[in-house]
Amino acid sequence: MTALLRRLPGSICSLWRCRAVTHNRTSHLIPRDGARLLPACSGSLTGYSRGQSRWQHTEAGGPVEVDLKRLEGEDDGIVEVLMCRHKARNALGHVFVSQMRELVSTLSNDSAVRVVVFRSLVPGVFCAGADLKERALMNNSESDLFVHGLRSLMTQIASLPTPTVAAMDGVALGGGLELALACDLRTAARSAQMGLIETTRGLLPGAGGSQRLPRTVGITLAKELIFTGRRVGGQTALEMGLVNRAVDQNQTGDAAYREALSLAREILPQAPIAVRMAKEAMNKGVEVDISSAMAIERMCYARVIPTRDRQEGMAAFIEKRAPWYAGE
Repeated sequence: MTALLRRLPGSICSLWRCRAVTHNRTSHLIPRDGARLLPACSGSLTGYSRGQSRWQHTEAGGPVEVDLKRLEGEDDGIVEVLMCRHKARNALGHVFVSQMRELVSTLSNDSAVRVVVFRSLVPGVFCAGADLKERALMNNSESDLFVHGLRSLMTQIASLPTPTVAAMDGVALGGGLELALACDLRTAARSAQMGLIETTRGLLPGAGGSQRLPRTVGITLAKELIFTGRRVGGQTALEMGLVNRAVDQNQTGDAAYREALSLAREILPQAPIAVRMAKEAMNKGVEVDISSAMAIERMCYARVIPTRDRQEGMAAFIEKRAPWYAGE
């Protein structure tokens, strides 16, 4: 097999290795009760011992570029997606994208997840965007196919049933900002830099940015940002509505993550089915006319009426106590 790989073209060989990583990692799932750390993502992990790693580093599979951590105790239900491709500043390469896609697919079917926080373990970087070294090896059709895969990944993230928060403690450029835009909410350090810079590289945002940015900040401002390829800081991003919260950076370089975790903790106590249905109602409703949107709201509302959580909410109100929601 090794000899065969040496004779394959570079791009095909990369794709094969990408599939090999995915195949190997599926057989090394770590159960929620297994407190095992991940060497490839060990880096600077503030409070990592409170959670549990999903993927195990294996010799055959190579390094893990995207990992997952489940928080415990009072934070049970918050899951963190950890981007840890240190050498390439979390650039969106074949392996990174493949691992992210598999992980997000797993989260979409996990009813225990209530909030997902996307964060980087690479100091000063959220995601630097496309892996230009890999992209340079692709022909036109391969490049188009890969970008289509990126667009599909961002749609997959946006379609997660639970609320998602992107914590931008550093640069988020091109595809990196598109990843953040695919999340429901965004926090940023004021020192962070973000922008859809594709026009400065002879391209346009191709992983959903040309559609999600106008829906986030408005069409005229989005056009200005994309036409100029301008980068903006965290405070400016807050003022234009690109992020929900902006905070001063701290000494450990994870202020945006801390703010994202605080935001996740505000969501966590709420009825999970109601939150999911509210997300579905808003996401689908914003794409249609108001009359159709009202029908969508009615359908989503009808799905929470028979839940035990709704009964618990009513009982807690009458009994003047805090509700406890089981997600049923």
